Amino acid sequence: MATVALSIPSSLEVATLLHLLIAAAAAFLAGAINSVAGGGTLVSFPTLVWLGLPSITANATSTVAIWPGSLGSIWGFRSELGHSQPQLKLLSVSSLIGGAIGAILLRFTPTAIFERLVPFLIFFATILFFVEGPIQKRLRERGASDRDTLIWMPGALALNLLVAIYGGYFGAGMSIMMLSFLSILGLTDILQMDALTSLFSLCVNGMAAILFISLKMVDWRYVLPMAVAAIIGGYGAAGVARRIGRVAVRRFVIAVGVVVSVILFVRLF
Repeated sequence: MATVALSIPSSLEVATLLHLLIAAAAAFLAGAINSVAGGGTLVSFPTLVWLGLPSITANATSTVAIWPGSLGSIWGFRSELGHSQPQLKLLSVSSLIGGAIGAILLRFTPTAIFERLVPFLIFFATILFFVEGPIQKRLRERGASDRDTLIWMPGALALNLLVAIYGGYFGAGMSIMMLSFLSILGLTDILQMDALTSLFSLCVNGMAAILFISLKMVDWRYVLPMAVAAIIGGYGAAGVARRIGRVAVRRFVIAVGVVVSVILFVRLF
């Protein structure tokens, strides 16, 4: 008589499944936050660190996993991108270069040093996220500018390169920096600025993701469930987040950033 063997999941398998579910939930939330207010990295990255990944691995894994969710932003802003000046779209080249440089810098940063930098990076990103509201309000209130962006192109390429390097290295808060320097160039249409920022961010994170993968810096156990969750979160949960309100979402992200910064500073010192 044949017997049927029942396999009982080990505690290790249960823990791994639980970790994947937690990471997917964080990615779902990050995708929804990015579609409404930006700053989803401040949720996904600390979650992976909390789950036990080394900080550099967590940063690389978060970048690769969350990146597919940004494709929706590009599609949503396709009309605004179509009306943007071609010269400004050339900044995507410096975004690609900067993203690559930042990713390589991360690869060669010792883990101990990066873990000491992380609390400062998260706090810096949180501050940037906090001031984004006043920045965007000021941008909307500005009148039309007669400034010729071609005159500012060399400076724009250099400034965008620096922002892209930061984005490839860590990423959180990058979009706020990009909005600020587009304002310096004289742009006043906030939707066009958001469209260009989405394009540049896609280039930075895409190039960083390619290098993270090729340099074997990614924990693949988390990538697929997080990527699927981020796409679903960006597409579906955005409606819920919008009903809650942009202000409420922003406050949540800022609160998460402050709490995580404090915890990491306490652990550091």
